[in-house]
Amino acid sequence: MATRLRSPLVAGVGVVALVVGLAAGALTTRLTGLGGLGDIAAQRGLTAEEAGYALQSFVAPGKFDDYALVSSGGHSGQIHILGIPSLRLIKTIPVFTPESWSGYGIQGDRPDKVLGPGSDTRKQATPLTWGDAHHPALSETNGEYDGRWVYINDRANGRLGMVDLRDFKVKQILDIPNSQTSHGGAFVTPNSEYVHISSMTPTTEGYVPLEQYKDKYRGVSTFVKIDPTSGRGDLANSFQVELPPYTQDLADAGKRASNGLVFIGSYNTEMSIGTAGDGKPLEVGASKNDFDFLHVVDWQKAEQVARTKSVMRNGIRYIALDTVIAEGLLHLIPEPRSPHGADVSPDGNYVVVGGKLDPRVTIYDVERIKQAIAAKDFAGKDVFGVPILKLEGVKAGEVEVGAGPLHIQFDGKGHGFVSLFLDSAISKFTLGPKAGIAPDKAYKLVDKVSVHYNIGHLAASEGDTVAADGKWLVALNKWSVDRYPVVGTLHPQNFQLIDLQAPRMKVINETPIGFGEPHYAQIIKMSRLTKTIEAYQTGTDPLTFQKSDKATAKGAERVERSGTNVSVYMTAMRSHFTPDVIRVKRGDTVTFYITSIETGRDATHGFAIPGYNVNLSLDPGETLAVTITASKTGSFALYCTEFCSALHLEMQGWLLVEP
Repeated sequence: MATRLRSPLVAGVGVVALVVGLAAGALTTRLTGLGGLGDIAAQRGLTAEEAGYALQSFVAPGKFDDYALVSSGGHSGQIHILGIPSLRLIKTIPVFTPESWSGYGIQGDRPDKVLGPGSDTRKQATPLTWGDAHHPALSETNGEYDGRWVYINDRANGRLGMVDLRDFKVKQILDIPNSQTSHGGAFVTPNSEYVHISSMTPTTEGYVPLEQYKDKYRGVSTFVKIDPTSGRGDLANSFQVELPPYTQDLADAGKRASNGLVFIGSYNTEMSIGTAGDGKPLEVGASKNDFDFLHVVDWQKAEQVARTKSVMRNGIRYIALDTVIAEGLLHLIPEPRSPHGADVSPDGNYVVVGGKLDPRVTIYDVERIKQAIAAKDFAGKDVFGVPILKLEGVKAGEVEVGAGPLHIQFDGKGHGFVSLFLDSAISKFTLGPKAGIAPDKAYKLVDKVSVHYNIGHLAASEGDTVAADGKWLVALNKWSVDRYPVVGTLHPQNFQLIDLQAPRMKVINETPIGFGEPHYAQIIKMSRLTKTIEAYQTGTDPLTFQKSDKATAKGAERVERSGTNVSVYMTAMRSHFTPDVIRVKRGDTVTFYITSIETGRDATHGFAIPGYNVNLSLDPGETLAVTITASKTGSFALYCTEFCSALHLEMQGWLLVEP
């Protein structure tokens, strides 16, 4: 990786001299290598402080960011990769939504084998062509990101997408059985044994009147088994834990001291059904109780129970609520009403919850939770018989942080950071002695910084792992209001970069996000992305990373007919397709097997047939397939859609469909 200037505290003469010089108005070309930056700053109307921020976050052309922000794309149904600290958008990965550049979801191998099967007809009323991509979860080894895979949930439709970080392409979409909308996921266990996703809206089999909500509706916590070789989810070895019909919200997997547990926030313990019940909107009916319930699921114990005491329900092992209670798999803890985040500290000793209607964060002690469960020190049971732990017995402390606390991240140095939606701010607070904080400084508010505006999630560098390093924090703001020129009525979101290395938090960079409403992100060191390839071995099937049995070598191109089925074995290289003229009859089924025989990095081709909705992206070495029915007669130009060489426009051919 290229070297760059980092913080003013560590950049030596580079940044410090610049800021001092700018402040004095004396920075000129006499400062070797820096040029007349004082004049430039003055022309741009920058203060000395702003100029320093610019240097901190600037990454020169041809040099690389130190971190990658892996962000959900919200309603775009995609994942987006941004560099940190530059906030440059590097890549977009289509997952739940068709995307024309790559040809994903248009025609061909990948949509037929990924996006199509990602809609379970037993569950969905119609095949899905969109998703609400919410929470990306990078795979882990020993609680640290390992750069292998990333998972993301479809908030709208209860699905799970899986992306292989060797080529940054989606390999699988699972439509999770017995689950509809999902907000509590995705989160992986510390060694990527499972990826967890929990339901948000409780469901039932078929139609059941809402008046039977309490008796017939249930939530579900799903543990999707991860194949340790491919990274794909394996439903046959997965299991589900039935939950009460509360609204399960965000979740986090325990680590280190809390390994083996999963913590799920919830709201609507009132089990309000909105105006169909007491005539009041859900937001009123679901906010009556003083407390909601933090769910504590023992997934390692549940894994064992699933083998012997579960039932098969729609293709997955399902542990009914009565069994869950009898086996001690689920315990509840009171938490501030209408909570949102439930996040585990890097050492695993604390779980921190922010309540949207409470100006405090509540910090729970994991050791006390374990002891209370072992001693059966319960305050009582909920209406379904689930044990409730005594709040005062498991609470370590609480901190008043501001209005509208939502989500929490950590720096690995004993601090937590919480987003404040109503305050449009981030507060920094201390954890307890088990995180290395002196007792007299524990559970204190230590800093607060304003952001623009109405922040939702936030992401700290490696902040979801045991290796949180406390360098950068990104605010995922919902509103941009006056930050950018008005370009219509639908405004972009706003990402802001915060430096955590200085004594006080500072916003030093921002970028508009105009592709959807991101909900969550994780930040991984670029140095961990060691498995990424630059090109495939020639003839590789991108879904399996094995050589395709349809791969075509140079000189072996051909067209084969069997009745009305036509197979075209084609190669692509700069600047032609071989063969480039395909003759078929109307009504034929035509399958193109196209192999890019390019070997050079970034030598990507496209393959399009206008009039037949065909568009593929062929990376170097890749073999893809697309099948059409030649239903319309005529002469159809096929061409390369990716500018690939000086003779790119000449890279074309013909599909001739005869009557």
